[in-house]
Amino acid sequence: MSDVLSALIPPAVVATVFCTFVIKLLRNEMAPRTSDGRLVSEVDGAAGREAADAGAARPVGAQAVTPEDGAKGAEGSSAELPGDGPRPAEG
Repeated sequence: MSDVLSALIPPAVVATVFCTFVIKLLRNEMAPRTSDGRLVSEVDGAAGREAADAGAARPVGAQAVTPEDGAKGAEGSSAELPGDGPRPAEG
């Protein structure tokens, strides 16, 4: 019995290392990317650092627009576009 186990250990180790390598490679290749090929996590990290730098340079009393607000959160913008009102019923 121990002869069988000792014979199976080297192929099991090689198979484990191979599967680990393939999984790491697939995870890296399947990671979400931007249209220019950069990883999304790298872009998010850079955007977070830029936002922190911009926040430190913002004058006191300036109102921040969050990414969720976008252009709609800026002062003087309205949430509705002209012509977004109810449409007359056609008949």
